[in-house]
Amino acid sequence: MLLVAMVGVVLHAEDWPEWRGRGRLGVWNETGILDRFPENGLTATWRTPIHAGYAGPAVARGLVFVTDSQRVKANQVIERALALDERTGRIVWTHEWQTNYSGLQLVYAIGPRATPTVDGDRVYVLGTMGNLFALDASTGHVVWQKDFVKDFNASIPSWGITNAPLVDGDRLICVVGGEPDAKVMALDKLTGREIWRALSSDTEQGYNQPVIFEAGGVRQLILFHPAGFSSLDPLTGKVYWEMDHRSQMGIVVATPVKSGPYLFFTSQYGGARMLQLDDARPAATLLWAGPGEQDPGMTRDTPNTLNSVISTPVIYDGYVYGMDNDGQLRCLDARTGKQIWKTDALLKEHAMYGTAFFVRQGDRFFVNNDRGELVIASLSPKGFTELGRTKLIEPTHPYVRRRQAPHVLWSHAAYANKHIVIRNDQEIVRYSLASGS
Repeated sequence: MLLVAMVGVVLHAEDWPEWRGRGRLGVWNETGILDRFPENGLTATWRTPIHAGYAGPAVARGLVFVTDSQRVKANQVIERALALDERTGRIVWTHEWQTNYSGLQLVYAIGPRATPTVDGDRVYVLGTMGNLFALDASTGHVVWQKDFVKDFNASIPSWGITNAPLVDGDRLICVVGGEPDAKVMALDKLTGREIWRALSSDTEQGYNQPVIFEAGGVRQLILFHPAGFSSLDPLTGKVYWEMDHRSQMGIVVATPVKSGPYLFFTSQYGGARMLQLDDARPAATLLWAGPGEQDPGMTRDTPNTLNSVISTPVIYDGYVYGMDNDGQLRCLDARTGKQIWKTDALLKEHAMYGTAFFVRQGDRFFVNNDRGELVIASLSPKGFTELGRTKLIEPTHPYVRRRQAPHVLWSHAAYANKHIVIRNDQEIVRYSLASGS
């Protein structure tokens, strides 16, 4: 661990301490944000060279936290967690560990996937091969660590471990994939001690992010994995309810989203499912189902589909908006699943695994697409309205299935303190989004 310098803690309007922001809701609550981009684009506040990785940044305590990796020889890799000064981009500390990417889909084996999770004076980082660290957020010193493979008999899925740890009270909830009965675990966030474990690992853990929602009078830990959907008591690991939903190749990536009684899941092969949550007890029923790519006769033109391989959709004012696997932005009626419209306007091409990350800010959306662009948009059942578009960063990950764009950017940005922080495989950059920028 290299300690470069220390920074003071300052108060901020709104940090972005975890995947999709506080509560994992994909909502940015700050005001005083610009309505249009300058004619010549935004000017970077700072840019700092880093190495490769998918993990988006987290922002808290005046620091930006991110992970990356550098290949040493063949599949031998050094992964790294970094903290940067939020105002200047100066590297404050780093923590490194060695790992090996053997067994991964190698074209995607470029670095860590899971966004760091910041909680108080700790930051929790998770490497591609299951190395979990609780680090002192100010210094990078290791407080405790776990190895999912050695400690919990986990198997590493084909695309690596992507599930960012979730802090809930005194618990750190981790999707582990431990055999035979530790698909998900709760650890004491201060010590790493096991509190509970749950769910069989007879199927792999998938690539989803755990989330907690309140419904039926209780808080429910929602897990989306290749065998289906599970709701657990986050205090004890007790299963409230489960629903079978199989998806090929373990590919379940898009985070579940909730609006009122609706709980929405989507995947490339398994298709979309809208559940209705019971308001009196922890239970759910299937409201509607859309076909997936593993279903016979499924094509790009099949109506009433929203099969996201990577992008997490949003539910807004009774409608679902999200990216289909072929790069189309689609709108569905949340209650019925009926397709209202579809458009190629966000990516401007039919793009296999076309990806965009949606963050709601008031009544509009800030959307990072996989071309490195930031788009401000209005989404309604009447259609997609583009309010502004600017290039922030170059996509650097080679992807041979794209016709027009041979490189992609698959990292979620962070929105904090009227700025956006975004990374690729070469640098991390911060821009002001304040009015007048």
